[in-house]
Amino acid sequence: MTPLTRSVLYLPASNPRAIEKARGLNADAVILDLEDAVAPDAKAEARRAAVEALSAGGFGGRVGVRVNGLDTPWGADDLTALCVHKPAFVVAPKIESPQAVHEVATRLPAGADLWIMVETPLSVLRLDAIAGAGAGAPLAALMLGINDFGERMNLVLGPDREPLKPWLAAVVAAARGHGLLAIDGVVNATDDADRLNAECRQGRAFGFDGKSLIHPAQIDAANAAFSPTPEEVERAREVVAAFAAADAEGKGAIRVGYRMVERLHLDAAHRLLARHEAVSTPRSVAPI
Repeated sequence: MTPLTRSVLYLPASNPRAIEKARGLNADAVILDLEDAVAPDAKAEARRAAVEALSAGGFGGRVGVRVNGLDTPWGADDLTALCVHKPAFVVAPKIESPQAVHEVATRLPAGADLWIMVETPLSVLRLDAIAGAGAGAPLAALMLGINDFGERMNLVLGPDREPLKPWLAAVVAAARGHGLLAIDGVVNATDDADRLNAECRQGRAFGFDGKSLIHPAQIDAANAAFSPTPEEVERAREVVAAFAAADAEGKGAIRVGYRMVERLHLDAAHRLLARHEAVSTPRSVAPI
């Protein structure tokens, strides 16, 4: 079963209080950030803190680490340090080519997934090639980095994120085309609940699997928005039951209520029910 990624919470690895608090949060995934959230003179200490946090464990969701780029003075050391107490996944920033995907992948801790940030004009122009690089690497997810992308593109983003919509769709298409997860970008206004809810609903409508977060108060909204609704679960169960009936055997399309459904809808129904089961299953504390 694909792990839930409805809520993906960034934490500065240099903030021990935030890390300790995260152990009691219901985020699906936590990212210990060594990159944007950490000042240059604190990089080494943040790296040590991240390794200590991974060693201690006790988080409810999956734990990843966002490393610095390999073109910085810290990226290679970040990846080397993670080989002892490895995270479930590593987030690589500002990936702009398939070659960059493979360069990071060759340095990953054994068994760790690779999530990459899509946050520059070149990265969105090369989305298919970048996402396709996962055929020879443990690539598992594309994460849209709205802050960097918006700044480099000189976008003016309102609550509807209108200028961003083509790229929202493009990231999801690339992820789906190559069997990857798609994670929407952050909401910077942590006190704007209406905007958070609107962006979560929009991200779900575009097909994202979850949303990047920067504050614990944002977790519940993301978990709710990216969970199947009771109505969706009921419809999915109806589709599965209808295809399981004896008179549906061998048919490619059948009528369910007032609508026609095909085998592709059956596959979608199974995926939604699997997601519902994962949401409904009590989470145990994971070692990492």
